[in-house]
Amino acid sequence: MWISLTKIIYIVYLIAALDITWMFLQFSVTPYLAKKLGFDTLWFGYLQTMVGVTQLLGGPLFGRFADLFGARAALSLACAANIVFFLLLAIANHPVMLFIHKLPTVFMHVLPASQMVVADLSEPGRRADALAKLGLCFGIGMIAGSTMGGHLNTRYGETFAACFGAAGCAFSLLLVLKFIPTSTKTQTPKTNTDSKSVFNVGEITRLMKFPGVTPTFLVKIIAGLPSGIFQVMFTIIALDFFKLQPQENGYLMAYFGIVQMVVQGGVMGRLTARYSESSLLLLSISISSLVGLAQAYMQTVLHLCVIVIPMMFSLSVFNVITDSMLTKSVPSSDTGTMLGMCASVQSLLRTVGPTAGGFLYVNYGISSFGLIQFVVNIAVFVYLLQRQLGKTAEKKD
Repeated sequence: MWISLTKIIYIVYLIAALDITWMFLQFSVTPYLAKKLGFDTLWFGYLQTMVGVTQLLGGPLFGRFADLFGARAALSLACAANIVFFLLLAIANHPVMLFIHKLPTVFMHVLPASQMVVADLSEPGRRADALAKLGLCFGIGMIAGSTMGGHLNTRYGETFAACFGAAGCAFSLLLVLKFIPTSTKTQTPKTNTDSKSVFNVGEITRLMKFPGVTPTFLVKIIAGLPSGIFQVMFTIIALDFFKLQPQENGYLMAYFGIVQMVVQGGVMGRLTARYSESSLLLLSISISSLVGLAQAYMQTVLHLCVIVIPMMFSLSVFNVITDSMLTKSVPSSDTGTMLGMCASVQSLLRTVGPTAGGFLYVNYGISSFGLIQFVVNIAVFVYLLQRQLGKTAEKKD
């Protein structure tokens, strides 16, 4: 290989940071464009739901595609889809066009593809820390994209901001084509003669049969649902509840990114080196329940800024640890498919989140998000604690 593994990982981190930058740039455009085109909270929820359904269907298939055809092909497909996405956004002048521009999201999985490369090239003992560094890239992209998107949208309008995003995605594609190797796998899939089919549902679902995969997946879905609803609804909360302008919203998202950078870059490595993954999972869920309780009484942006610190900590630890546990539970030849399924969990939350979040917000207010998060995470915490204590008792016997 003409480029070292370490350099490949660093380039993947750069590609991931750029992808998150363009994604958050889009977050600074779409809500305000939707409002100009006459979307209310309900219809914006439908738009978000469409994205969730599209990526829910595309996530496992994209992961399977990455396992079969390699890192370069997967990342190239994802970056090309990003370009089409932004170009369609740039010409969106009708509500129908705003829905059409979401169709390429079925292939827009740069982050899962990046996770696959990092998981393939990192040692199992250091995988959680390596994946956490992608979260650091997420924070950098959140800061850059939110700030840039707010300024571009305010000064030059939605069309220019969307075109800028398309150009940025084209640059990411060039990085992929030049520096990413065809494959990063240490072993190839060893399955039946139909294994080369991306649409082989059996090859995807068989991963759920590996020990520990199904319980971890259920925890990822159930515990992540309440916080996922809040994240999906945040753009509406920023517009309607906090009355933020595009530039102010950009600054707030940049603050979120700074907090995430500190957690992912400065805290996660130390935690994963010192504590077991099961203990960190319990810690993240317990903190998430307290975050939900705090959200129930949140009234101002200042309150949110304080709550964001434990919120980002719990989310970062939860996502990194569950992804690490799941990829370690399957053969290295299937890490892409598994990470695609993990991405589909997030898509499932985005599918259910807008409808459920819109209903809760309109009927019960913003406090309902926090109260549900508190109750659900307490229940999951008790379940995991009992399970862990049961395993400890079995070992002693």
